[in-house]
Amino acid sequence: YDTPIIGYQSERVNTLRLWSAKSAKNLDMKLFGRGDYLKASAEKELAEVISKVLYPDDNHYEGKALRLKQHYFFVSASIQCIVANFKSQYSNFRLFPEKVAIHINDTHPALAIPELMRILLDEEGLDWDTAWNITVKTFAYTNHTIMSEALERWPENLFKEQLPRIHMIVHEINERYCRSLWEYFPGQWDKIAQMAIVAYGEVRMAPLCIVGSHSVNGVAPLHTSILKNEVFKDYNKLEPLKFVNITNGVTQRRWLLLSNPGLSELLNQTIGDSWIVQPWRLKDLEPYAQDASFRDAFAKVKKGNKKRLAEYIKENNQIDLDLDSIFDVHVKRLHEYKRQLLNVLHIMHLYTELLYNPNADIHPRTFIFGGKASPGYHRAKLIIKLINTVAERIKKDKKISEILKVVYIEDYRVTLAEKIIPAADVSEQISTAGKEASGTGNMKFMLNGALTIGTMDGANIEIFKAVGADNMYIFGLTADEVNSMHRYGTYDPQTLYRENHRIKLVLDQLVNGFLNPEDTGMFMDLYRSLLYGENGNMADPYMVLADMKSYSQTQEKIGKDFQNKDLWFEKTIINTANAGYFSSDRSIREYNSGIWKL
Repeated sequence: YDTPIIGYQSERVNTLRLWSAKSAKNLDMKLFGRGDYLKASAEKELAEVISKVLYPDDNHYEGKALRLKQHYFFVSASIQCIVANFKSQYSNFRLFPEKVAIHINDTHPALAIPELMRILLDEEGLDWDTAWNITVKTFAYTNHTIMSEALERWPENLFKEQLPRIHMIVHEINERYCRSLWEYFPGQWDKIAQMAIVAYGEVRMAPLCIVGSHSVNGVAPLHTSILKNEVFKDYNKLEPLKFVNITNGVTQRRWLLLSNPGLSELLNQTIGDSWIVQPWRLKDLEPYAQDASFRDAFAKVKKGNKKRLAEYIKENNQIDLDLDSIFDVHVKRLHEYKRQLLNVLHIMHLYTELLYNPNADIHPRTFIFGGKASPGYHRAKLIIKLINTVAERIKKDKKISEILKVVYIEDYRVTLAEKIIPAADVSEQISTAGKEASGTGNMKFMLNGALTIGTMDGANIEIFKAVGADNMYIFGLTADEVNSMHRYGTYDPQTLYRENHRIKLVLDQLVNGFLNPEDTGMFMDLYRSLLYGENGNMADPYMVLADMKSYSQTQEKIGKDFQNKDLWFEKTIINTANAGYFSSDRSIREYNSGIWKL
């Protein structure tokens, strides 16, 4: 299935090719005629299930097997297509790396490396050394996160059972690589085993990507530094020139021109429309941050976008929003390190404060969440449940619900992001420092004039350098402080629980029936993970409680600053004006000049 990708004011610039799995055999009519309908269609159904559900739950053997089949199916179809296109124009495979660049994003497509080797060896008859040289020159690998799910490992017995020929090729790649490691680390069997592609009964996709690619990059300076000095440090010592940084980017044509027509028109009237193809020209907007009439015009556009989103939420969630409230937005995939839990615990704190002190000086806020959890990620789903439970509790309190509202927007996707992001006043980028590779949501919000509350992590660091400390709300521990607490075991969340009455109050509310009198154990897993840990692991590994005081204080400052409209919109304009660097136009140019060389 081909989808043309149309460029701005141009014709097709690329093609998105999608695949679906179909059985090579039709319905078995003999079995069908005998009434064995299920068996007659079994093979057809087994084949087609491969492309029916992307990323199935892999907490069991069948799920792992299906996911591995998916990975291989998609890369094999794509690599075969690429090779066929090459052969339609060229006959000499030594030209392949000059004409083809294949980029691996995270480890899900890692099997493309041995699949290209299979084609070159088995179908094209090349010798191993020639095939391997072509393969390495063709592939490049981007690591987008240091979390374990992006550094996939497969049980070797499963891998061998499902993909016997690919297993043979990967095994040979591993053998040759380990022999080369022996020259650098003679006698250091443990180090070689740690760096191996196949070891301890596992096939490791990240080493396969590193070994089989000519370039490895991170997507923000801090992230790349962590890759080079921690996650992939041994590989970096061997091949330091292979590791580079290319900071992520987003396209201003979708995330401003298309998504925010009101602001786009205001920019065109003020600085011209050259920013559409020359994003650095957004910098011309910065002097207008001091122009009161322009600030008013910017504020009017923002309110119009908030009205558009409020209408969608009214229709789909039956919630009326206060357009003068702070639209505080946290939209991204659900994961503990992204700390939606920190956000909702703070909301519980605000709600409790208003219960005890109805006249508390809290500016009206609308907290908007969106995002999906992996199928088997129980705790992430429990956090979604907590957000919705808190939302319902607040909704039932007529007085407090005039000040606080919580909305969880279902089925978060690009078309919804195009409504949500232009309407945001505050952008939540609050991952545990050192865990977020880069992020691109932070860039989209910045482009649309939302102010970031965030940790010094990922591309937040570069945004901070671009806009300055006065135009961003930074809080919490640094990556070095987080690492030190992990390394030396100096973090004790139970001490915070005992000594900080606000933390104790909201944590107790998770389990004392405050949220759900009928099921006090519903959120016990969250409570225990924050205070006691599980299976011998440290409690609160993502430092939710450690950063809660700093986060609450920073949110309090946001509430005060928002009431000063001149100050607030001066900050928002400065953010939009400095968003040009974070354009994907720049990042794609860097990929091409530094890696693809097309």
